[in-house]
Amino acid sequence: MAVIFTQIQINLSPFYTGVGSRKTPIHIMAIMKAIAEKHAALGYILRSGGAPGADVAFESGAGEKKNIFFAKHATKEAMAIAKTYHKAWDRVGDYARKLHGRNAFQVLGKELNSPSRGLICWTKDGCQCHEARSIVTGGTGTAISIADAYEIPISNLGDGEQLEKWRKWVNM
Repeated sequence: MAVIFTQIQINLSPFYTGVGSRKTPIHIMAIMKAIAEKHAALGYILRSGGAPGADVAFESGAGEKKNIFFAKHATKEAMAIAKTYHKAWDRVGDYARKLHGRNAFQVLGKELNSPSRGLICWTKDGCQCHEARSIVTGGTGTAISIADAYEIPISNLGDGEQLEKWRKWVNM
């Protein structure tokens, strides 16, 4: 839920999105787990996708405070949102479309109407906006593009400055 307060939009959502590459380095996954642990202790709820790598790292730290979305959960509405931001939708199969569709849930929630307060991820290229997305960004790029379109802050641990910020936040 967003509230306008002195002309500044403040996102009061209890949810954050934690996603990333299946090939996330082990030392980054340790930081992701610590980020999720601290968010859980503060009462925030993780949204992720259950994939090996980054998703599982976030999940392992979130405890019970998590909403995990799988490809099987993708709806026509979620896939329509994903299609808007996927440059090669016509070249991906049904299962891949469902994977991208579940990214809409990771960012916008089960009803696609409650944006996360922020998206934390890792991609090899450190992408933090739709315009910078490339093939190297991988499937996480769909979540990044959706978050960017909804003006949700994006923090990619593949970017050195962002990594250092989160490392300090979790005292690692």
